[in-house]
Amino acid sequence: MILTPEEMAAAEAQLFATGVEAEPLMDRAGLGIARALQQFFPTPGTLLTFVGDGHNGGDALVAARHLAATGWKIRVRLVSDPTSLRPLTAKKFEQLGTAATLWDGNPEGIDQRPALVLDGLLGIGAHGELRLAYLAAARQINTLRRTAGAAVAAIDIPSGLDGTTGVPYPDAVHADFTITLGHPKSGLLADAAAAHVGRIALVPLHEITPCDGDGDHTATLNLPHSSARPPAPRPTDSHKGNAGRIGIIAGSPGFTGAAILAATAALRGGGGLVTLFARRDNYPALAAAAPPEVMVRPIDSYAEVAAFELDALAVGPGLSSGDWDDEVLDLILHDPRPMVVDADALNLLARHGTGLIAKASGPRLLTPHPGEMARLDNRATENRRTRAETLAAKTACIVLLKGALTVIATPDDRPTVFNSTGHPGMATGGVGDTLTGLCAALAASGLDLYRAACCGAWLNGRAAE
Repeated sequence: MILTPEEMAAAEAQLFATGVEAEPLMDRAGLGIARALQQFFPTPGTLLTFVGDGHNGGDALVAARHLAATGWKIRVRLVSDPTSLRPLTAKKFEQLGTAATLWDGNPEGIDQRPALVLDGLLGIGAHGELRLAYLAAARQINTLRRTAGAAVAAIDIPSGLDGTTGVPYPDAVHADFTITLGHPKSGLLADAAAAHVGRIALVPLHEITPCDGDGDHTATLNLPHSSARPPAPRPTDSHKGNAGRIGIIAGSPGFTGAAILAATAALRGGGGLVTLFARRDNYPALAAAAPPEVMVRPIDSYAEVAAFELDALAVGPGLSSGDWDDEVLDLILHDPRPMVVDADALNLLARHGTGLIAKASGPRLLTPHPGEMARLDNRATENRRTRAETLAAKTACIVLLKGALTVIATPDDRPTVFNSTGHPGMATGGVGDTLTGLCAALAASGLDLYRAACCGAWLNGRAAE
């Protein structure tokens, strides 16, 4: 469920009205933040903690105290005089004690790597442009990221980002990680926020429950204990024949790499038997490059694939276009098995009419990147969520729109999912091909295509991390 900042504030007020104190909640939030940071930075370094006057700063100070106990050197940059801190934040500053050194934000304060900036300036309750002292601190954070090689983690939301709309105000913090508390906030998932939010991690605070009627129940964050949960463990007596049979229709002369990546990912995703179907003009290259576990089968027509015993298919990576287009289109529309449709198979659909696939004989997962999405549906003015949901409704398919905060939409009433994993290093050729093979393997394991898409997107991003 996604909350607006106002809904989150109402949920907290509802909790505090029952007599729950703020301090235990802050202590749990700070511990959760520290644990999330240790997941990404297991080796202690220098933590450059930017502390605002409010409770966001208190959360940062609690996290800093826990990290100091594990060997991190702590530098604290207060945005104003210590006497300006709210009482609970001041208490957490006192508890940090000699574990921290006050610091002016100068890059020379970095004396141990890795260097990690913790943005505890402002929380979701802040509105409007950054005030002068906070503006200067946010500029320092961005300078440290840009020129000193420091990674930036924001607490709840990057300072200077509107918590509702996701629109950044001037000099808003550019975070590599955003550790949001309790529930994901609507502004984090907006298109405009993508360049500022980075990788999203959630610290659950289960006692904070939304007020009746609040929250967007039609969307959620992709997490391993919810939408991205993996397949059930295999029985002990499993064998390759019942561990998932995957067929890969991919590759063409000059584009063999995409096919090999998709097939390799199907293996890494747990596929018991992976078959790569190769037209005879491309068979020697694919057979020479494929991992030894992959069966490369020469065929004269993709229509032959219908006769093979398979649990799921992946179609499109590096396939290019040629006199086989009609064979591939017929397979996409009429094969009854679950199918991941990507790359040149999506371009083929775009040329023949996207709506055709709505009557496909089996379940389909479409995995466009933004360029392919523009060919499938050229309404570029709409946001990514709306575009994915519209295409899912039009095609009666699951749609996985790749990019920062990958969006997974369905034609039914299951929630739209925003993926939480990954980083800009994934902006390279082949990452989408691995996702295609991985999703096909998960579908072959028995997951429906919605869960295969959610689990595949999360795992692909986590593997990159």
